[in-house]
Amino acid sequence: MPTARPVINCIQKLVLYETRARYFLVGSNHAETKFRVLKIDRTEPKDLVVIDDRHVYNQQEVQELLSRLDMGNRSKIGQKGLSGLSRTVSAFGIVGFVRFLEGYYIVLITKRRKVADIGGHSIYKIEDTNMVYIPNDSVKISHPDETKYMKIFQSVDLSSNFYFSYSYDLTHSLQFNLTLLKMPSEGLKSETFGHGRQESFDIFEDEDVTAQAGSAAGHYGILNEPSLKYAWNGYILEKVKATVHQNWLLYIIHGFCGQSKLLIYGRPVYVTLIARRSCRFAGTRFLKRGANCEGDVANEVETEQIIHDASVMSFSAGSYSSYVQVRGSVPLYWSQDISTMMPKPPITLDQADPFAHVAALHFDQMFQRFGSPIIILNLVKKRERRKHERILSEALYSAIAYLNQFLPPEYIIHYIAWDMAKYTKSKLCNVLDRLSIIAEDVVKRTGFFVNHPDFYCNTLRPGERWDELGGYNQNTCRLQTGVLRTNCVDCLDRTNTAQFMVGKCALAYQLYAIGVIDKPRLQFDTDAVRLFEELYEDHGDTLSLQYGGSQLVHRVKTYRKIAPWTQHSKDIMQTLSRYYSNAFSEILNHLPLPYDEVPCSENLKKLTVVKKLDKSDEEIDVYTEFFRPYELSCFDDAFCLTMTNSAKDFMPKHVGIDPSPFTIRKPEETGKSMLSNKSNKEEAVLQRKTVASAPPPPSEEVVSSSSEDDSGTDKEEEGPVSQRSTPVKITEFGDKLPEDSSQSPREVYMNPSGLLSEDDLLIYKRFVYLGQNQHKVDICSQQSNAKELDNMMTIMEAVSLFSQDSIYEMHLADLDRKSKEVFDSHIQTGKGILQPMCKDDIIVYREYIKNRYM
Repeated sequence: MPTARPVINCIQKLVLYETRARYFLVGSNHAETKFRVLKIDRTEPKDLVVIDDRHVYNQQEVQELLSRLDMGNRSKIGQKGLSGLSRTVSAFGIVGFVRFLEGYYIVLITKRRKVADIGGHSIYKIEDTNMVYIPNDSVKISHPDETKYMKIFQSVDLSSNFYFSYSYDLTHSLQFNLTLLKMPSEGLKSETFGHGRQESFDIFEDEDVTAQAGSAAGHYGILNEPSLKYAWNGYILEKVKATVHQNWLLYIIHGFCGQSKLLIYGRPVYVTLIARRSCRFAGTRFLKRGANCEGDVANEVETEQIIHDASVMSFSAGSYSSYVQVRGSVPLYWSQDISTMMPKPPITLDQADPFAHVAALHFDQMFQRFGSPIIILNLVKKRERRKHERILSEALYSAIAYLNQFLPPEYIIHYIAWDMAKYTKSKLCNVLDRLSIIAEDVVKRTGFFVNHPDFYCNTLRPGERWDELGGYNQNTCRLQTGVLRTNCVDCLDRTNTAQFMVGKCALAYQLYAIGVIDKPRLQFDTDAVRLFEELYEDHGDTLSLQYGGSQLVHRVKTYRKIAPWTQHSKDIMQTLSRYYSNAFSEILNHLPLPYDEVPCSENLKKLTVVKKLDKSDEEIDVYTEFFRPYELSCFDDAFCLTMTNSAKDFMPKHVGIDPSPFTIRKPEETGKSMLSNKSNKEEAVLQRKTVASAPPPPSEEVVSSSSEDDSGTDKEEEGPVSQRSTPVKITEFGDKLPEDSSQSPREVYMNPSGLLSEDDLLIYKRFVYLGQNQHKVDICSQQSNAKELDNMMTIMEAVSLFSQDSIYEMHLADLDRKSKEVFDSHIQTGKGILQPMCKDDIIVYREYIKNRYM
């Protein structure tokens, strides 16, 4: 077995040092205990020369190296004023190397922000980048158009929704990342050192889990090859991929990443939404429509919702679940002519494709990545006075019908066409109810991923529709097989609402699978669904800005109110064509599982198994990386306290409210009855405020809280603390006042003497008085209300075993004289009055000093 170099954590900190002839890029793990060095030649005007010595330095060694470089590059030996090595920039990762018309640039991540956490593996958003020109001034070849091309490259704002992780593969789904560990150990043995990358980094930190990947314990795990379809910097890293260590390669995705905390009676469940945009045939809707000649479609986005119990971080011991769905343009050669300004540019099919070549290539990719069944939800209009969107519906249906002839009946492409715009305009139809039915059918067919077997309670008391779930149910986990592909014309508003409803249905099954709820069903107007809806709206707004240049116009709330629908599309695309044949032949043998996840020889070639050879090798310790005990870290960052929280941001703040995030909130509980005359924006803001935050009207002399109104809804106490009082339920006296009563409701509430007996009235006055005083004795008030207080005390029940005790006074138990003296001495000492020490105390003190210091 070949000797392996020490395995270190992925490089998380970089410092770029400069000499006249070279750049030295020093990278380290976060603890700064292990270092690597890249040497970049600056004397080549157009070529990129990067040297990785593949040596792992410790802190002392790297300091000595930098000192030698500094001394060796000074202009005069012994001249301390001039430095031969200067520090250029600090960074957190390499985006890539790019060249236009002159020499190469290195693109570095200079600012990052943590946005999510999956099992202790942090996900960061790029906040800022820096481009450093590599060749020095003596060899630089100037070109007049260099600046123009550089500005075009920088028009792609890397600080706008680009994400990366040092230890988690964002280009693949959670199911792909975790199921590779479940593969047979025999297959992995043959490929353990097949590619000579024994020093690679892995995301799987648990020895007990990684041991499953091979025969012997102590494997670090498996390093996945990224999916270049979703790695936006794969091309600009290709130049150095074969020459540098894997730790230098940091792949980024584009799209959306959001995470919120669902707090269930103190148990944290993280809801994470990750959207991966395809970098192939990417662009705005004004430039990209339909598909290209390789089967890649415009605005193709893979959306994954991950649910995990955050109380346990480990992938092996924790509960993790994910569900994936896809959106993308209609896979045909089509475009829209926007040369003339009009509300709806005409849709044209640019090329005749009787054999559905481009659609076949596209669905071949989907079968390979997701398995079977592939379900198409087409939301494009079907009936129009003049053909517009219907052109796409008819062509897509013909293409799918043609392709299904060549697929086995159990693996055919399922096609669901539903005119969502027509249903929206109808007052008799509920759009979301119809989508709920479709979502239920889809989730049953595809199933979802859970990293552990079904609970025994699911077998004893199977939930509704639980036994009908599809997917691939193993003894160790559940797998999602197949995927839902949703599209409209733009794949924005209608698509986002449909995906939300499917995700909401899948969320219920996921929470049921990890043991959080007792039935796989979630209702609207609950804190959990409101939290999930906000995540999906942020997700939709972000993707809409990236593809369409504006936020969502129609949201989930719009469809709940059945608002009128208007669709504006102004798009164009350019396509190429290529002949297609026999796309499904290789993949059919592995269905229904995704071809990328089955334990076949092709996939084993992509894997690198990392073995632990020496106890001195640094282990991939997710606990150390997450909590960082070696540095002074922020408590809020470690426990994600600033994350959107269902209890903090969505649950009403009323007294006595049910804290469960799965309880349906009535309008009265969320404050809607108080905000009926407010605008929708003001209502959304004020719903989260408690009733107690509003000051009482100045005209009220006594402000009390009501435990229930006529509908039985709980409310929080109003007014300042000194004005609170114990409530009186008017409903106890009937739903309406007596017919002979001349008192107004306010007079009855403030002066209930006409309706209460003397005993009840005395009890009422007693609690009013106690509430006003807040359990504190006011001497002046006691003197002025001595008689009333005496009357109250006569009917007051005892609050302890001592019959004479009350909230105002408690008699001490009988104590001996010595104990009282000790207590009094303690009180006097607290006041600064020291008691003289007796002879015995002085002797004891002297013995203590002698034994302690002499």
